[in-house]
Formats: sequence, C-alpha cells, structure tokens
Amino acid sequence: MEIDRKAFLDSLGGAEGVKRMDAEARADALENRMMSELNSAVTAKKYPTAAEVEAQIETRPYRAGAGFLIVPRAGGNVKKLPPMPANPTLQDYFRLRFNDTANHVLQSANLAMKNGMSEEIVLACLLHDVVQEIMRTDHGWWGAQLFEPYVSEKVAFAIRYHQALRYYADPSVGYEYPDLYRELFGADYVPPPYIEATYQMVRKHKWYMEPRMVAVNDLYAFDPNVVVTIEPFLDIIGRHFKQPKEGLGNDGSPVAHMWRTISRPDQPL
Repeated sequence: MEIDRKAFLDSLGGAEGVKRMDAEARADALENRMMSELNSAVTAKKYPTAAEVEAQIETRPYRAGAGFLIVPRAGGNVKKLPPMPANPTLQDYFRLRFNDTANHVLQSANLAMKNGMSEEIVLACLLHDVVQEIMRTDHGWWGAQLFEPYVSEKVAFAIRYHQALRYYADPSVGYEYPDLYRELFGADYVPPPYIEATYQMVRKHKWYMEPRMVAVNDLYAFDPNVVVTIEPFLDIIGRHFKQPKEGLGNDGSPVAHMWRTISRPDQPL
C-alpha cells in the first residue's frame, strides 16, 4: 500500500507536529492511517447492480443455472465419465460423479464436525450442494428431494431450506450477508417473494437452527488449501443414510431418475 507522505504528515500537524511525537506514537499513527485507507478501499469496492448482472446473460455460452456435470465450471469440452458400479452407493457417487462439488461439501462437513455440530447437521452439510452437479437453480429444494427417501426428515429440512436462509443475516450465530452474493446477483438484489416467504416460515420453525447451521458452515468452506476425504464421515453415513441394496438409481424410489441422471448425464434420451 502506498501512503501519500505529505498528506500523512499534514494530518499530524506537519513536520513540527511529527517532531513532538515519540517513535511509538509515529508508528501508531502510520498504522492507523494504513488501516483507514484499507477500509476506504474495501468500502469503495463497486458491486454490479441487478440490472448489470442480468445484462451479462447474453454474453455467456451457457446457462448459469445448469449443473456442473452438464456445463463444467471451467468451460470447454466435457470429459468422458468412468462407468458406475452395478449397485452404486453414495460413496461411489462421491468418488465418480460429485467431482465439482465434493471438495466444498467435504470441507463444509469437516467444519461442522470441528464446530461440534450434531451428526445430522454434519450429514446435511456433506450433502447440501451435491445436487448442483445437475441443477443449480433452487438447489436446496432439488437437493432435499434427491435425498429425502434416504435421510431423516430433519436432514432433508436442513438441506431444503439452507438455500433461502443464505440471503438473510443472523448475527446471533455470526452469519452476515456474503459479499459474494453482491457480485453474483447485484448490490441492489432483492430475493424473490417465495424466498422471503420461505425465510419467514423457517424463521418461526422449531428446526430453524438446522438449515441455519448448514448455511453457517457452508459459507466459510471454500479453502483451496484444505483437502478433506470422505473417510471421516463413513460412520455417520452408515448411521444416518439408508443405502438401498439395489443401488442408488435402481431402487424404484420416486427420485431414482435423479440418481440415474447424475450417473448418465451424456444419455441423449
């Protein structure tokens, strides 16, 4: 950071004023000036408006709401996927299909475990975003539907509603509105009415803290230097995830087609 020397000295009463200060006072004054200028630089950061974000739609060769298996985050051509086992388990999907979302949700679950969350919240954190492999829009609802036959009602509730709670601060648990959303949606973005209505409903629900804790442990789980494997969570999966013996996608459940879509995203019909 560059400091305007003349302006800094003038703020201290000029050269004569600086002479009257001891070394410690001068160091404190410089540090205060640097913090002030840093804060000003951060405050001055310009976020796009919602209209500017919308104007970007026609500049991209993809739809932002499509899943990462269908439209890779990095762009370019897709790669051929390895075949799934005949009776795939949740671990198989983590290993072979959740390539874009796995590191984030594993970090999220790891953070929840470190923060002393219940096993159900840890599991919800582990599962909350993997549906974005096929669908990003309303992924909370899509994710809850994907897992509903296999997890408790409370875990499904946490997955479904973490999406809506992300837009609303709760200082009591240290959750603030993320700057990332100002960049993604625009500084003046207002969530649609169904999100607001959902938030108001969940805020009064006895399980409000479940999706809120997923949101808390979701936001800060993007550290590129942290690598987490699924092994620490296998016992929790074993206790709280009802793995069908036929394999996910083969069990005839109301969501089996979603698992088959994840398994075979290149299938044309």
